[in-house]
Amino acid sequence: MADLFQVTVDFDRSHLIFPRLIGIILLLLGAAIAVSHRQAILNSGRMWAQTFGAMDKPRFIGTLILTVIYFLLMVPVGDLWPNTGLGFLICSIPFVALISILYMHERDARSLLPALIVAVVGPALVWWLFTYVFALTLP
Repeated sequence: MADLFQVTVDFDRSHLIFPRLIGIILLLLGAAIAVSHRQAILNSGRMWAQTFGAMDKPRFIGTLILTVIYFLLMVPVGDLWPNTGLGFLICSIPFVALISILYMHERDARSLLPALIVAVVGPALVWWLFTYVFALTLP
C-alpha cells in the first residue's frame, strides 16, 4: 500500500512523453482524414499539377534550403557557447536577412537597409527577451 503514494519520474526520458503522444494523435487524425476523404485525395492530381506549375519555384526551394540549413546549424553553433542562446542569435541574423532578400521584389539599397536592420534587431530582441526577461536559454 505504501507504493501507492510514491511517484518515480525518469527525468532522462520524461520530456519525450508529450511529443510522442501528440505525434501519435496527429498520425491517427491524418489516417482518419485520408480514409474519410480518400476519393477527393485520389482525384486531386490536376489541382496539384496546376499548383506546382504556377508556384514560384526559386523562392519555394530557397526557403526550404535556408530553413534546413538554419536548423542544422543552430545547435552546433550554439554548442560553441553553451546555454547562452548565441546559436539562435548568430544563425537567426543571416537567416532572417537571406529570407528577406529572397522574398524582395526589388533588391536595391533603399529596400535592403530596412530588411537588414530588421534582420539584426528582430533576433537580437527575441534573444534578449528570452535570455534576460524569461530566463530561458535558446539553442
